[in-house]
Amino acid sequence: MSKTYDLHEYYDGYRQYEIRIKGHLDGRWAEWFEGLTITLEENGDTLLTGPVIDQAALHGLLKKVRDLGIPLVSVSPVEHGPADQSDVRS
Repeated sequence: MSKTYDLHEYYDGYRQYEIRIKGHLDGRWAEWFEGLTITLEENGDTLLTGPVIDQAALHGLLKKVRDLGIPLVSVSPVEHGPADQSDVRS
């Protein structure tokens, strides 16, 4: 027997993600990753954190990482509840 699920049970708008890449990005990349916080970590990685509206937008961000030629370390959703609309840049 199959079960039908309501999309709204699982989707509540923007979701926060952490994208970790190998190496440090300098400040000139901030505009390219607009809306995300860029954190340079002591271990040499860069952490991109912020709201992503949907899977298509996430794939777009991952494409940018790929285009930089920097190795992707991880992509993780952050369980903080829905993003505050004031945190989202259009």
